[in-house]
Amino acid sequence: MQEPTIRRAGSADAEALAEIGARTFSETFGHLYPPADLARFLAEAYGLERTRADLADPAKASWIVEAADGQVVGLALAGPCALPHPDITPSCGELKRLYLLKAHQNGGLGGRLFAQAMTWLQGGGPRNVWIGVWSENYGAQRFYARHGFSKAGEYGFEVGDTIDREFILMRPAHKFSTD
Repeated sequence: MQEPTIRRAGSADAEALAEIGARTFSETFGHLYPPADLARFLAEAYGLERTRADLADPAKASWIVEAADGQVVGLALAGPCALPHPDITPSCGELKRLYLLKAHQNGGLGGRLFAQAMTWLQGGGPRNVWIGVWSENYGAQRFYARHGFSKAGEYGFEVGDTIDREFILMRPAHKFSTD
């Protein structure tokens, strides 16, 4: 069986990225929110206009994951850090999104996608990298801890009118490697 491919996304991938972003977020977290809150969040965070803007931003990079049959099964987005923490500087990077459909998790694909995003984030030299993770997403927290991230703070993550408790994780520049 052929491995899924991970490639840097371009402007022609905007619709596929918007769709897989909304689909993976809904599959992972959709049950937590009232339908109106979820719909509003998905339109703002994963809408086509927002996705096109992210793809056009030279300070950001997106990746798309395609199964052997061409089906899009995941994505990642990285760029300048926008999390609300006093230690964040303009040189800090953020892994903004890393999602795979559940059927494609726990087989090493997430690690491959993570490695590509981290390599890009460190392309100009080692820097601190930040991630926001839902406080009850224990699997993601364990994954990031294995890769050198630790909790640095918390904030309220808005999904419509719902406010989630989100952990801010940070990996210092000196812990960089392409693991």
